Amino acid sequence: MRLPIEIANQLAAELGPRETLLWSGRPRRGIVVRASEWVTMPFALMWGGFAVFWEWQVIHSNAPVFLVLWGVPFVLVGLYLIVGRFFVDARLRERTIYAVTNERILIVSGLFGRNVRSLGLRGLSDLSLRETGNGEGSILFGSGAPYGRRRGALGPRFELVANARNVYEIIREAQHAAK
Repeated sequence: MRLPIEIANQLAAELGPRETLLWSGRPRRGIVVRASEWVTMPFALMWGGFAVFWEWQVIHSNAPVFLVLWGVPFVLVGLYLIVGRFFVDARLRERTIYAVTNERILIVSGLFGRNVRSLGLRGLSDLSLRETGNGEGSILFGSGAPYGRRRGALGPRFELVANARNVYEIIREAQHAAK
């Protein structure tokens, strides 16, 4: 398996002496609008819209500086909810690497530092595959809510990987061999 040098270096630091890399990859890059947005976007628009409206009214009514400053964090949160979270999500996926070895699953990620999540193949109880028509999909490790997208809510997973079924089968074969 030929890996880009940056990925190979990042993974080499994590592999044990007898550990063999079976697969590695990254999630899809760029801005992703998920199906769950039909639930979250109305809330984001209401929050942001009300915060901007309130701030506009306060500024134009010659209210005290305290009230003007009070609204700024609410406007910033609204902007994050409407637009910013898509860029944060894209940046996090850009800095994420997935790997399957003969011993474990590795998820290397982090916005401001390096976060390494390791899941032993022997202790991996549940494995779920969710794929789209183009073969892209997500693989969920362990039990978790089957719907939604918040990183913490679903638990560890390979998200938005190409050829998800192939990766799923590699993991199943590695699990079988590890027993």
